Amino acid sequence: MKNILIIGAGRSTTSLIHYLEAKATIYKWSITVADKDPEFFNGKISGATNAIVLDIFDEEKLNQEIFRSDIVISMLPARFHPIVAIACLKYARSLVTASYESSEIREMNTEVKAKGLLFLNEMGVDPGIDHMSAMRIINRIKEQGNVIKGFESFTGGLIAPESDNNPWHYKFTWNPRNVVLAGQGGPAKFIQEGKIKYIPYNRVFRRTELIDIEKYGRFEGYANRDSMIYIDKYNLQDVPTVYRGTLRRPGYCRAWNVFVQLGATDDTYIMDNTENMTYKDFINSFLYYSKEDPVKTKLYHTMHIDQDSDEREKIEWLGIFDETPVGLKNATPAQILEHILKEKWKLSPEDRDMIVMWHKIDFEDSSTGKSKKLTSSMVVTGENQLNTAMAKCVGLPVGIVVKMILTGQLNLKGVHIPTSKEIYEPLLKELEEFGVIFNETVY
Repeated sequence: MKNILIIGAGRSTTSLIHYLEAKATIYKWSITVADKDPEFFNGKISGATNAIVLDIFDEEKLNQEIFRSDIVISMLPARFHPIVAIACLKYARSLVTASYESSEIREMNTEVKAKGLLFLNEMGVDPGIDHMSAMRIINRIKEQGNVIKGFESFTGGLIAPESDNNPWHYKFTWNPRNVVLAGQGGPAKFIQEGKIKYIPYNRVFRRTELIDIEKYGRFEGYANRDSMIYIDKYNLQDVPTVYRGTLRRPGYCRAWNVFVQLGATDDTYIMDNTENMTYKDFINSFLYYSKEDPVKTKLYHTMHIDQDSDEREKIEWLGIFDETPVGLKNATPAQILEHILKEKWKLSPEDRDMIVMWHKIDFEDSSTGKSKKLTSSMVVTGENQLNTAMAKCVGLPVGIVVKMILTGQLNLKGVHIPTSKEIYEPLLKELEEFGVIFNETVY
């Protein structure tokens, strides 16, 4: 009997757990789900799955559970993966994560290979399905003898149209902290027509492009992190345009930029007396002093927001000018903003979320010499607050690849992300059975 250990039972694990539970009855697997907060187990685990309380900083218990397992899945925030990875190396256990591959884990490659293990990262949706679907198209276009001239890719975790009932057209479907801090950690970097471009954080949400997806309407995309690292990962050397971004509905970015320019997304310092601060006090703390001008007036004046601007409706809907107590001690601006948004942008029990992914590849047709474009789009809608599209698109790829590893379908060794055919071909095929389907257009 193979023992699977899942560490972390947050929002994105529902489909992962359900998938592995269904396969466990076929393959005689044992599943243990571990989290430091037992409330996260609610609604996600059947009686056949073992649930344990585990703090990964309890080294003895972490080591004990990893030793008992045959494979480990870390669904923790990315910054905690190296802690799990070190224990996996110690006891020679393979590891799968859904998060970005960190430099700390990449540096383990030689030792991972030497022990005959696989540390497979970026197995979620973005990163994850984006890599696999992109590589499938890129490799096919190249195999046909065509020359790729440009690659763009966008993904967004959004709210489905039937549950879209606020002016932001957005609700939290994954880690709220990551949404508040989006775009930070260095400038966005990409290559456009052979020229390297940089967008500093204070400009990211003003440099957007519009994208239309049939049946789902218009979206706006902003640059995401460093697109340049995917030139080598996707074998796009000498391709003049490579750009990756995040999708939102039109108008979101311009309104969000108000908080960026205000300083309300800063996570580098702790504000004073936050436990006695109101929402209005929080906003006012970034504005000029005036006895006469209301906070609302000061904000709109400082940010040059016109009276008939769409930003006003979005900002006021959040209640940031209310006398509601913040109630947080020793909080950063980003933590306070996250606290405010978590109440306003939370999913209701029957809300349905939506994952949207869109690729565009420009290429020269080898048979005609003409320029062509290929677009590929995927839209997946969730069922409710628990069984979300985000949980499906993050959890299912992880579950499927774990099945591939345990059944001997995948024999890679070392530290990898899912850009090879032996991963993406069978995995994308199985995902289609769950409604994760891409529609292509060439023109």
